[in-house]
Amino acid sequence: MLLSILWDIDPEIFKIGPIAVRWYGLLFALGFLLGYYLVEKMFKKDGIELEWLDKLFLYTMIATVVGARLGHVFFYGWEFYSQHPAEIIKIWRGGLASHGATIGILVALWFYSKKVSKKSMLWILDYVVIPVALAGCFIRLGNLMNSEIIGIQTHAEWGFQFIRASIYEPKAPRHPAQLYEAICYLISFVVLFFMYWKTNAKQYSGRLFGAFFVMIFTARFFIEFVKENQETFEEGMALNMGQLLSIPFVLIGLFFLIRSFKIKPVA
Repeated sequence: MLLSILWDIDPEIFKIGPIAVRWYGLLFALGFLLGYYLVEKMFKKDGIELEWLDKLFLYTMIATVVGARLGHVFFYGWEFYSQHPAEIIKIWRGGLASHGATIGILVALWFYSKKVSKKSMLWILDYVVIPVALAGCFIRLGNLMNSEIIGIQTHAEWGFQFIRASIYEPKAPRHPAQLYEAICYLISFVVLFFMYWKTNAKQYSGRLFGAFFVMIFTARFFIEFVKENQETFEEGMALNMGQLLSIPFVLIGLFFLIRSFKIKPVA
């Protein structure tokens, strides 16, 4: 039995001049493409105009990239970017924030509901959460390839030695927290996929969306116990910021999930 797994993966697949093709970017793009394919299948099954899909893909893609980049710029690096604004567009150098992407997507879907579908925002959310869960799995695998968002030290035989995580002691085996999250997101995707294709869940507005929030953020809450804190101010806190932020999302998910069992089904 291995005492630990040596993880020394180069995050760059290849490089052409100043532009590097990274595993994170490849997995990020793959998540988008698979998401497009899945929603296309669902739209066809439900007789929805595929023209709506193209607009949904465009809204979501732009909102994800722009939101993630601006989230990083304003929340993590404003002191630098305010002095070097030209660096903001150089996304290939890294710097994307998931919470910025989340805000961007929610804003985009609100506009999409108003301008394109003319339906409740919950209607499109029930579709989107299925591919988003799968995309989350791919993004966390990208974090694994980058040796970032790593776990605390462990004596477990599946502990990873993150050689390229220079800010931590590389020789100490650590929980592969990214892999834990990726597995949980994949399980969430399978559950949501089954609910859509094999049950009548889609006829109850908000049920898929609520289930997504409950599963994803419950998993996030517990995995945070074995993750290194992202910021120094979290040291000494009973619950870190990731856990505190997860609690309201779990409650929101429970609200929509319970609500879905009390409303009438829709066509």
